[in-house]
Amino acid sequence: MKVSILFLFKILSLFILLEYSLNAEDSKKIQAILETTAGKITLDLFPQVAPKAVENFVTHINNGYYNGTIFHRTIRKFMIQGGDPTGTGRGGESIWGQDFEDEIVQGYTFDKAGILAMANAGANTNGSQFFITTTKTPHLNGLHTIFGEISKENQEESFKTLRKIEYTPTNTQDKPLKEQKIIKAYILQINIKKN
Repeated sequence: MKVSILFLFKILSLFILLEYSLNAEDSKKIQAILETTAGKITLDLFPQVAPKAVENFVTHINNGYYNGTIFHRTIRKFMIQGGDPTGTGRGGESIWGQDFEDEIVQGYTFDKAGILAMANAGANTNGSQFFITTTKTPHLNGLHTIFGEISKENQEESFKTLRKIEYTPTNTQDKPLKEQKIIKAYILQINIKKN
């Protein structure tokens, strides 16, 4: 009897520890901060939706890959695009050295401004380039991997920065006449307290 109660207690403790560790894992939020020449953009990332895109983005940020790069394409009432170290729109690669597949998840759509997604040259051609929408863009649904959005925290500052970049004068190829640069990008992991 004593052995079975002790065994039951150990099993119960194991389940409690497992539950705690799962909840602790689920309670982390990953944010990317882009400090730009126009201000700061805070992005919440979606590793549960697009794990490869998030891994690629976070690793590039942690390696300083985006530091000093420009937003090479800005289109009013559409999006701003960056992530190309050549600044041409034709450069950049994934952390794996080759393109990676799309991660299109039903229910995640381009239904508002502030959506973070992978730029590509067609299906399954994701590298390092990304864009942030400045309005609803439903015509992109199913074509680009959504892996984050502008955070509700610092939302006002982030959208103000987004708009400054969006409305900067451009040439005929949508490249800003005055460089809009990512000075520094970094990652924050935030613990969320569950009720």
